[in-house]
Formats: sequence, structure tokens, C-alpha cells
Amino acid sequence: MSAHVVVVGAGIVGASCARSLARRGARVTVLDKGAPATATSAHGEGNILVSDKGPGAELDLARYAAALWPTLAAELADELGPRFPSIEYERKGGLVVATTDAGAAPLEGFAASQRAAGVDARVVDERQARELEPWLTPSATAAVHYPEDAQVQPVVATEAVLASARRLGASVLGHREVRGGVVEHGQLVGVRTDAGTVAADAVVVACGPWSGHVAEALGSDLPVRPRRGMVLVTTRMPHRVHHKVYDGDYFGATQSADAALQTSAVVESTAAGTVLIGSSREQVGFDPRLRVQVLQEVAARALRLFPFLSTAGVMRSYLGFRPYMPDHLPVVGPDHRLPGLFFATGHEGAGIGLAPATGEMLAALVLGERPEHDATPFRLDRPSLAGHLAETAVAS
Repeated sequence: MSAHVVVVGAGIVGASCARSLARRGARVTVLDKGAPATATSAHGEGNILVSDKGPGAELDLARYAAALWPTLAAELADELGPRFPSIEYERKGGLVVATTDAGAAPLEGFAASQRAAGVDARVVDERQARELEPWLTPSATAAVHYPEDAQVQPVVATEAVLASARRLGASVLGHREVRGGVVEHGQLVGVRTDAGTVAADAVVVACGPWSGHVAEALGSDLPVRPRRGMVLVTTRMPHRVHHKVYDGDYFGATQSADAALQTSAVVESTAAGTVLIGSSREQVGFDPRLRVQVLQEVAARALRLFPFLSTAGVMRSYLGFRPYMPDHLPVVGPDHRLPGLFFATGHEGAGIGLAPATGEMLAALVLGERPEHDATPFRLDRPSLAGHLAETAVAS
């Protein structure tokens, strides 16, 4: 009989794990404490980026994931048909801009290190930058074009992957909160929910910033924390931003361990004609309160890139919580302290982009196969997490 796998979390990472497992013949049940596709995956920008990652394991994973997305987009369109909304996959490319003399050399140096790792990172002059983005500030001191960057509509993409998983036999159950684990002879063999117990051969925790809470309920621990971000959405306007455009401070913000507020300019258009303006990062727990200061800082930074936005109307703002890991790498694979427990979480702001690669790696590991992409750097027992993990005692 095929393995039965419970996936906790119906965001895009959990959906991708479910789809990849079901494609390999596993019986899959997806549980989510809320409605599917409504948490972290619904509060991002749908980014599929290589431009914001330095050489190393995460960049290698991002390049692998970027190669999977065109095939995934085509498969979803074919499986679900024209009546299902488009996931709006677009390889629009990215443009990273420095607006100070001090920021120019570090930006170009970072691009050089990425090129050495195989990324298409093209330093462009002022004329070329203006050809790519005619409304860009004339104060730009350096710019790098990344043709490989892409974007999807994150909610539709998540719903599409879940729909595909369902077509393959997966069961997706919303409003099912996991409250504990079922352990027999030192192995996790199921979960207890507020609607009853679900037996399983393996349990995958893929619920983003809430993964730490679920891990604890199952008798383990995971040092994932919520990192809040806020986004402004303009009213519809003529299409003036053609790429994902962000300032040179963005990479430093993503890699910082500082819990205090950090902002950088990230500006991009949507197919609907709105413009998304970010980004911010701060560790304030799951505090959902609006902070006007954050939005002011984000807006001010965006104006340095695109002065024309000073006349744009703001339609709304929203916030979400990214799953932050202390070493800035996701966790994909088994819990070495509790057999039967697996994790697919900790992607911070890269969950949309890395989801299909995560699903492929995780499914292979759960089913005892060798992943196509090396999962070793994302193991829970990696040295960079040694000081953050407790040795968990599991009661039979």
C-alpha cells in the first residue's frame, strides 16, 4: 500500500509538497488551521528571484526552482484548463538600482559574484537602464539587470497547485488545527487535530512562520520565527513599471539578523494595473497592528526610485509574516530527533519562488528517494543551527 503523508499547511510550500508527493503515488492529506491559501502565501508579491541571493546554497536552490517554474506553469494550465484563472507567470526580469555614489561599487561587486555562480547579471549604463525603465529616477548611480527574475500571482498560484494536488488524489482539509502528535515506539505515526486523529506514515510541517508552534505540539522544536512585512498597493494606472525594481539595500535587509525595522524600496506592477510597493522587515511576533511609520518609510524609499509615484493613489496596504530562520536558509527534510517528522519551512520571503523545488526535494526524502537537487544544506541538523536546537525527548 502507498505511504500516507499528512502535510500541515496549505500555503504554496505545503501545496507543492502535496503535489510532488501525490505525483509519486503517495496518499496525501493536507491540513490547515484556517482556509487554504490565505496566510503567508496570500500576503506576498509572488516573487521568483535569483537577483536577491548571494552565491551559495540558497542561490543554487533558487536557480533550480526558477528552471522548474515554466514547466509547472504550463502543466497547471493544461491540467486545470482555461476556466481556472491564470497564475500570471511572467519572466519579467529584475532591475536593481543604486541611488548613491557609495552604493554603486557594492552593487556591481555583488553582481560580479553572482555571475561567477552562473547568474545572468548584466550591469547596464544610464541609457540602458532608462530603456528598461523609462520612468526611473535620473539619480541612479548604478543598475544591474536580471533577466531571469519572474513573478506569479501568489494566491492563484497556490490555489492552482492545491487544485492539481487534489486532481492527483490529495485531500485538502481547512479549519483543522493540529494539537498534538501520535507517537508509537519513538516514531510519529499521526496527528491529533481539533476534529479527530489522522494516522500517517509521515508528517510534513509546512506552515511557514507557524511551523515552530506545530513542531512544539508534535513534541519537537524548530527555531523559526515570524518576520513581519508590509506592502502598499496603488490604484490602477497606466503601465509604467516594467520589471521588478528594487534598491541596493534590499539584499542586506533580507540577510540581516536585526529584529528592528528595516526598509528598502521594492516596486513592481501587476497584471491588474496596480503597483506593489515594499518592503519592510521587523520581528514583532505575530503583531497584526498597522504601523504608519513603516508605510511612510517604504513610500519614501520608493519615491527615490520612481518620483512619479508621488501622484499615485494608494488603494490599500497589507501585511504578512515571513518564516525567518536564524541562518537564513530553509529547512527541508527529516527531524533527526523524531522519526516520521519532516519540515519544509523557513523560506522567509522566498517561499513562492522556492516552492516547487522544495516540494520535489521533500517528496523524494519522505519516500526514500534521492532528490534531484542536493538537500544536504537544508537539513535540520546542519552546523549553523546547532546552537538553536534542543535535544527533544520523545515519549512513546
